[in-house]
Amino acid sequence: MFDPDEPAGALLPVCDHYCGVELRMRKSLELQAEMGPVFDITLDGEDGAPVGGEIEQAHLIAELVGGPGNLFGRIGARVLPVGHARFEDMVDVLVAKAGVRLAYLMLPKPRHAADLQRAVATVEDAERRAGLTRPIPLQALVETHGALRDVAALAAHPRIESLSFGLMDFVSAHRGAIPLSAMSAQGQFEHPLVLRAKLEIAAACHAFGKVPSHCVVTEFKDTRALQKAAERANRLLGYTRMWSIHPAQIRPIVDAFAPTTAEVDQAIEIIGAAQAAGWAPIRHHDTLHDRASYRYFWQVIERAHRTAFHGGPQLPAEVELAWFGERVA
Repeated sequence: MFDPDEPAGALLPVCDHYCGVELRMRKSLELQAEMGPVFDITLDGEDGAPVGGEIEQAHLIAELVGGPGNLFGRIGARVLPVGHARFEDMVDVLVAKAGVRLAYLMLPKPRHAADLQRAVATVEDAERRAGLTRPIPLQALVETHGALRDVAALAAHPRIESLSFGLMDFVSAHRGAIPLSAMSAQGQFEHPLVLRAKLEIAAACHAFGKVPSHCVVTEFKDTRALQKAAERANRLLGYTRMWSIHPAQIRPIVDAFAPTTAEVDQAIEIIGAAQAAGWAPIRHHDTLHDRASYRYFWQVIERAHRTAFHGGPQLPAEVELAWFGERVA
């Protein structure tokens, strides 16, 4: 069904929740324990760390990642930019103290592909010194002109599993040429330079089997604006993951990125019929389907599987068991 030469693509939770204050970090771990691993938690060592307290923040993050609250192994950390004086120290602390349990490290503000390679080399050196046998998955933020120019090289890097768009830094990098309105929930989908950046990131990620992760919506109390932005990011721009900066944003993002009940029912019918036909072409409601469309419908089922949370929409128990080997409680 799938082309063996096509990148398989990483499968990550559709929501990436950021927090940097200790109280909010601990609350986020409690919420993940309640909802399940339908969202990742990124503990923030960059913007979340007080100036001068970056290494103390790294120790706190390592403690939380390695502690009993990390129930699902889906907690990562954003480190300092590669050019920061404490970048290597922060990486050393996180890798040495929590490397075996880190879901990923987020690398912010690469100015070009060479910056990314330098950051990766630092992580790999820390992994060797810590004796890690598992390479820590790496993600990167595209938020500078140079990173956008080199976005294909960033997406092609074998250590990278996901690229995120850094909206606010990207707009600020234009020195006032892009108005403040382009940082808003609606305006970020209207300004041509911002839209161009989003589309180039998504296209590069899909070309190399990586996960494109959409930027924040800062109006965290406006649920309708968030829902609309999440739906547009997913349905129109091809993003398969999105940032949350407030606990109230997590469920709307998961809901927006989940397929509808009708889409899931259709996908189950078609994949079931295709499997029974030995993956030969089939007719479904007077429409022809073959292996090209089977790929699409299987991906719908995968999305439904990854966006099911406690109390939320789920695949039928028999589907979970037959196709994912899991029983639904």
